[in-house]
Amino acid sequence: LLSVLQRMEKRGAPELASKVRQRCSEVFRYAIVTGRAEYNPAADLGSALQGYEKQHYPSLTAAELPEFLQKLSQYTGSLVTLLATRLLMLTGLRTVELRMAEWSEIDFENHIWEIPKSRMKMRRPHIVPLSAQSLAALRQLKQLTGTYQFIFAGRNDVNKPMSEASINMVIKRIGYDKRATGHGFRHTMSTILHEEGFNTAWIETQLAHVDKNAIRGTYNHAQYLEGRKEMMQWYGDYLEDRKSTRLNSS
Repeated sequence: LLSVLQRMEKRGAPELASKVRQRCSEVFRYAIVTGRAEYNPAADLGSALQGYEKQHYPSLTAAELPEFLQKLSQYTGSLVTLLATRLLMLTGLRTVELRMAEWSEIDFENHIWEIPKSRMKMRRPHIVPLSAQSLAALRQLKQLTGTYQFIFAGRNDVNKPMSEASINMVIKRIGYDKRATGHGFRHTMSTILHEEGFNTAWIETQLAHVDKNAIRGTYNHAQYLEGRKEMMQWYGDYLEDRKSTRLNSS
């Protein structure tokens, strides 16, 4: 596959090579969720291409997490927005999927968050396993906004969700403007989980990357739930450990 893509680049078509790689990646994703493959090689070839698309969403490396998490814990602005930022890191959700969340979606007993298809990019219901760290943040939020419809109720109007820019404003105020974004947390999570050796299908499912046209109704949105529960608890512990590492070294 790399050889084919490099031939496209050599003939002066880097944009086409990028699009072909993305399409091949969709094919492999489908192969994974239907049990025909265990690994998506196309996903890792972007950095090997000369025409590799620019990263539109700055993201943190694993090495940058301890300092970021310490500064985030010292944020003195809105507690609701601070907890929203933490949950975005812990769940791998897209910003819009998180900030418009309603309390009716949270199942504290079964430790899951059920997001309706109307709010998902792929227009499929999405089940998010909740780590102990995510549940702790949600319980803290329950004391602040539990009587409202929206978990992240707006500061000026509690009948509306917080603004689209809220989380990125937190990131900017703690000194990470243009170095990190809310959406970039997804890339950080994906990179760390892949490097740790977690099942690619679990990671892709957690990030709701499954292509709605390729699957054609065969995809079960609850698939890999047990494995993802284990994976997300590991990630919650990992982030907690990174924060402690920075605090102890300070």
